[in-house]
Amino acid sequence: MDQGSGHVGDDPIVVTGLGHCLRSPGDQGRLKPQPYLKIRKTRKFMGVQDDLAVLAAGEAISQSGLEKPLGDRCGLYLAVGFIPFEQDDLESLYEGSKDEDGQFSIDAFSSKGLRSVSPLLTFRCLPNMPAFHVSMNFGIEGPYLTTYPGPGQFYSALDEAVMALEEDLVDQAVLGGVAHQQNYLVEHLFARFETSKTPAQLCDAAGFLILEKKSKARERGRSWSHKLLDYRIDYRPHHPFERSFRPRESFASESTELTLTQTESGPATLPLALTLAQEDEGVWEHQLETRDGFVAKSRWERG
Repeated sequence: MDQGSGHVGDDPIVVTGLGHCLRSPGDQGRLKPQPYLKIRKTRKFMGVQDDLAVLAAGEAISQSGLEKPLGDRCGLYLAVGFIPFEQDDLESLYEGSKDEDGQFSIDAFSSKGLRSVSPLLTFRCLPNMPAFHVSMNFGIEGPYLTTYPGPGQFYSALDEAVMALEEDLVDQAVLGGVAHQQNYLVEHLFARFETSKTPAQLCDAAGFLILEKKSKARERGRSWSHKLLDYRIDYRPHHPFERSFRPRESFASESTELTLTQTESGPATLPLALTLAQEDEGVWEHQLETRDGFVAKSRWERG
């Protein structure tokens, strides 16, 4: 099933800004997005995925030369990874949700259980919160899309961003992927996949691109790092409880191939790969097959 495709016309889509933030497997260092925060007090509502997104988006926006607020001619298109949750919080929630016989009770959950964890916890876990923090701190008021949870969905966000640019709904598209994966719930999920990465290979990552038409970039006097040549998205219908597919991914030019399989960076993979390929000329092709049925590819020309 063909879900979407695009190709270069007379006014191709170019990348005028790239930003990334990466915590390697095992790195639990505290991230510091404060320089980009419009209101410092909002820091208490931010989880790791929010920190990652704001830092990567801020770098991409700065590189593109855009000034805050970005306004209603800028759109945000974001793919967010699996919902994160720590084991201590899950255990507190479970213990507070037991009845007098020690069994899980929905009544106890909705009263005592929910009060046993920080009320700010849900703000730090929700997939739409990275989009909120990016849009609020950089003043993005145009169209937006938040999708979930992997690199296949990143292509859906790419498709939406390209259509918005081609239909002149926006002048710039802030396109990103972010995933907080070094936590109990996501590690537990990957451990259930037959062909998963181990917890030692899961990283916390965000990657953002600023996309715009070549003519708009020229009007602003901006250069670009990559040009989008074409892309394609297909989907293989299947019963999710009966079948999954073996994930495969590659990013290569005629002379070089970057290794994308050592760590798992979820929907941030493609923007991270483009960042790594900034110094290498030529045409790069990204090919992707996901366990949830996406088959996608895109081609990017450096410079």
